[in-house]
Amino acid sequence: MDLFDHAHQKRMAKEAPLAARMRPRVLEEFVGQEDIVGEGRLLRRAIEADRLFSSIILWGPPGTGKTTLAMIIANTTESHFETISAVLAGKPELRRVIKEAEERRKLYTKRTILFVDEVHRWNKAQQDALLPHVENGTITLIGATTENPYFEVISALVSRSRIFQLRPLEDSEVEQIIKNALQEEERGYGGRSVRIDEDALAHLVRIAGGDARNALNALELAVESTPADSQGVVHISLEVAQESIQRRAVLYDKDGDAHYDTISAFIKSIRGSDPDAALYWLAKMLYAGEDPRFILRRLLILASEDIGLADPIGLVVAAAAAQSFEFVGLPEGVYPIVEATLYLATAPKSNTSGSYFKAYKLLEERGIVEVPRHLQDSHRDAAALGHGEGYEYPHEHPDHHIGQQYLPTALLGTSFYHPSDQGYEEQVRDRLARWRKAQREALGIDKSEDLPDLTQGEIDALKQRHTRRGSGKT
Repeated sequence: MDLFDHAHQKRMAKEAPLAARMRPRVLEEFVGQEDIVGEGRLLRRAIEADRLFSSIILWGPPGTGKTTLAMIIANTTESHFETISAVLAGKPELRRVIKEAEERRKLYTKRTILFVDEVHRWNKAQQDALLPHVENGTITLIGATTENPYFEVISALVSRSRIFQLRPLEDSEVEQIIKNALQEEERGYGGRSVRIDEDALAHLVRIAGGDARNALNALELAVESTPADSQGVVHISLEVAQESIQRRAVLYDKDGDAHYDTISAFIKSIRGSDPDAALYWLAKMLYAGEDPRFILRRLLILASEDIGLADPIGLVVAAAAAQSFEFVGLPEGVYPIVEATLYLATAPKSNTSGSYFKAYKLLEERGIVEVPRHLQDSHRDAAALGHGEGYEYPHEHPDHHIGQQYLPTALLGTSFYHPSDQGYEEQVRDRLARWRKAQREALGIDKSEDLPDLTQGEIDALKQRHTRRGSGKT
């Protein structure tokens, strides 16, 4: 490195954003994640002893310390440390790193630690290319990802790595990071007269949402954009803080964990009849830019799956909300979405529509049985084959009901559907009990098989097979 390079690097370090300048260099400066790097914890012991022999994957939202931990390891290890970004680097860059690591190990018996930022951005082929070199110890991998590695990283790499999940920082930890930046003279604002009001500090902490980078960026904007007063003091009031961090950065990748976790919380809140929680998760999704049509599709499913005949109007309301949104759009289109959310959250609940999967499972186990002759279509082969012969038209009988056979003979007496005692379905239960009794008496049915309810896990597995069969996949 010549003098010009050295001067350039010093200037870049000085001009770097506050969040980069304040990045902890040693574990003693690191704030938060005590369950991972607290005193006596496994990862801390490995870093301090420079014995990080197994690969690790750091998983967590932005601003929680993934890259910082990697840089601390780089500052403390005697191994050669390489950094690449999965967003920018491909196989050629990876091949170079691996080749140099092999030569380094052969000539100097020196290990190589490779930090891959956004490792989930690599496709399967790129991750596969790294695998054998992780396996034979040429490379010790440190992967950083905001996405669930159990889904986004190939299982072979996951099985050879320790997963450490970093969580959003506590408010007290974010506050400490801001105060450190205000006190640090060399890298922060300790050399300047900066006064921040308590309510302004609280606002920065609250809106940062556990993201240290977000908090430091807001602090930097507030300090650098506020002129000093006559005494040379930069005063950060609540108004200045609000202008500096007007909108909380919501972690919400539409193809990632936050997307699925939030819609899951939304649906479970409605299913659990908690309209307040449902409104909160709905607000989070719309605030983060979720497609309202995705939310409406899930409401349509829930109206049938979790409410059903306990309140049949639920499906009508959900469908009306979906149609209304197409006419209105945002922002006013939020009202029909909210109306449907509140209606479904406060409606009586029944999951008896899952009875369908009892019948589907029975078909899988016992095979398909022929349609009884009197139920077959009489429009084509009635004269030649007797299709439809003996069928009784219910509307020609009292109460528009006749106790005739509808199930195959081998399944007579089998019950899939058991109405709940919730809402409108209680009326269905009483009516159906009368019809079933009349049918049993008319047909002389003396056996009974009430199929047991399925667990949610069994229903989910049947749904997957149902979907594959419906799409033609096996």
